[in-house]
This record gives sequence, C-alpha cells and structure tokens, in this order.
Amino acid sequence: MIYFRSDYSQGAHPHILDALIRTNEEHTDGYALDPHSEHAAQMIKDMIGRQDCEVYMMVGGTPANVITIASALKPFEAVVALKSGHIYLHECGGVEASGHRVLTVDGKDGKLTPESIEQAWGEFEDDHTVIPKMAYISNSTESGTIYTKAELEALSCACKERNMYLYMDGARLGAALTCEDNDMTIRDIARLVDAFYIGGTKNGTLLGEAVVVFDDYINDHYRWMIKQNCGMLAKGRLIGVQFEALLEGGEDSLFYQIARHENAMARMLREGIAEAGYSFDGSSKTNQIFPIFPEPLVRDLEKDFFFYDWAPYKDGQRVVRLVTSWGTTEEDVQAFLKALKK
Repeated sequence: MIYFRSDYSQGAHPHILDALIRTNEEHTDGYALDPHSEHAAQMIKDMIGRQDCEVYMMVGGTPANVITIASALKPFEAVVALKSGHIYLHECGGVEASGHRVLTVDGKDGKLTPESIEQAWGEFEDDHTVIPKMAYISNSTESGTIYTKAELEALSCACKERNMYLYMDGARLGAALTCEDNDMTIRDIARLVDAFYIGGTKNGTLLGEAVVVFDDYINDHYRWMIKQNCGMLAKGRLIGVQFEALLEGGEDSLFYQIARHENAMARMLREGIAEAGYSFDGSSKTNQIFPIFPEPLVRDLEKDFFFYDWAPYKDGQRVVRLVTSWGTTEEDVQAFLKALKK
C-alpha cells in the first residue's frame, strides 16, 4: 500500500530522529523550560526578525489553536473562520468547549477576505450578540491554496480597523512558504499577524508545533492556559530538540527542504494527472491536491493506494485528496500515475 492519505502518516525525518537519539540521555528541566526549547525559541525569533514575542512549544495543532484562541478572547467574544476552517470542521468543537463561538463566513478559494470580516460584523447587533474579536486563517489553507502578501496585508488592515486579532494556523506553513506562487516570507507573516504557529507535525517531526505570540494580552498567563488545557508536555524538550534540528541552517534548513520536497512531489503528481486528462477541484499548488476521478477508478485505486475519498462531484465522479510528505518518493508518484493508465 502506498500512502497519500496525509503528511504525518510516517514517523519523523531521519535527521530529526538522530537529534532525539543524540540528546536522549541528557537530563534537563521539564515543561519546555530546557535549553533546547529555549534555543529553538531564540532561533525562531531570529528567523522571523522579531524579539518582541513569546514562543511556546506545543504538542499539536488542535491545542495550539484552542489555547491561543481561548487566551485571546473574553467570554462574550468570538472567532471568525471560514466554513471550511479547521477549527470549525475538524477539531471536535474544541474552541466551543473553551466557551467561545466560531462565527463561520464565506471566503474565496479557501481564503478569508476583508469582505468575510464585514460579513461577520453584519451579524453583530448589540449586547445580545457575541463580538467578532479574532480572525482565524490557515496557510496553506484547507484546500491547499496560499495567501499572497497583498491578501494578508488587506486582511491585517481589515482586522485592525475592527480592533480584531489576526491568527494564522501554520500546520502546513512550510508548504505555503515554498509554494511556487508564494511571494511572502515568514518575516512578512510576523509583521502582519498577532499570533501564528510553525507546524512541525506535518513537516517532518514526530510531533510538535511552535506557537509565536506578539500580543501582550494573549501572552498574559499563556503557560497557565497550556497547563489547564492539558497541553503541557512534561518532557517538553522532545519538541525543542526537534525544532532545533528542523530550523538549523536558515533558508536551507530542514524545515524548508522538507516542504520543498513535499511540493515537488505534489507538482509531479499534479502534472501527471493533468497529462492523463483529469481535472482538479480548486487551484492548489502546495502538497495537497484534489483531482476529480470517475468513481470506478477511485475504487480501483483504493486497492493499492491509501488516500481520502474527499467528496462527491457530479456525473458519477468524485474528488479525492492526495497529500505528499517528507517520505514520499518519485517511485510512489510514478506508481500512482501508472495506475491511472491501466
């Protein structure tokens, strides 16, 4: 079975494992108060060109999202997200369980827009309704698209005009930053958002994300929120060590190398599928692609390949999702493309 189901179905990149093995017998303090986590946090501050922030090593994307949103919002405030947003569809009501509503709005090509912000405020009346206080986005998006610098600048401006926070889910940030159409750097992101995270789980680590928070209000007692929400890993250094290994080397770091590889494998898949005469749902150029296949072909492919049967399309066709990872090989891609021609 060849896997295109997700970018975290394998373990960690060998370089990450080497770092964990090399430091395995060290004694350090716990709860991410160790030298490795502190060094990784400083590496991130240098990488984004900002020292006026706090960096938190988190176990995964859902706690990163829930804790950051809960830390930002008062009980009567809400977060705005697309109807396809991860916090709305795929986190089992985690934000709502923290006591905050997710206000869903329409977007464009998987992206939140200034018009989306106004749509949310159009439903706000007075002290009988919750206040839209934070905008949630992901980059790359749930449909594999990315934000341009101009789009993020416009969204940041719209949030500032409404006195809202802008928060970016960066589970697949590496794929976004190395996408062939990307015109934005991580320093641009750090300039335009109030908080974001650098995803490790979907970019080569065993687990872990690094949350970066610029706003003082959100940072106030953030570690208390991590602990209360069961997100504080006793062996916190396990995340710090991985991010040290992931980020060493700047623009040539493993973080970018893995993401470039993921996108390259997806591009090979995308081009081969298009050459075989099939179309796509959406315009993703990152490591998630959504081809449209006849249902009999989907059932045949499922015998040898593991992927998401994403959604029905029309006329007996279905959208599937193929995701490439650090471990995806050219042989994997060629096997899938060969199977299309049977």
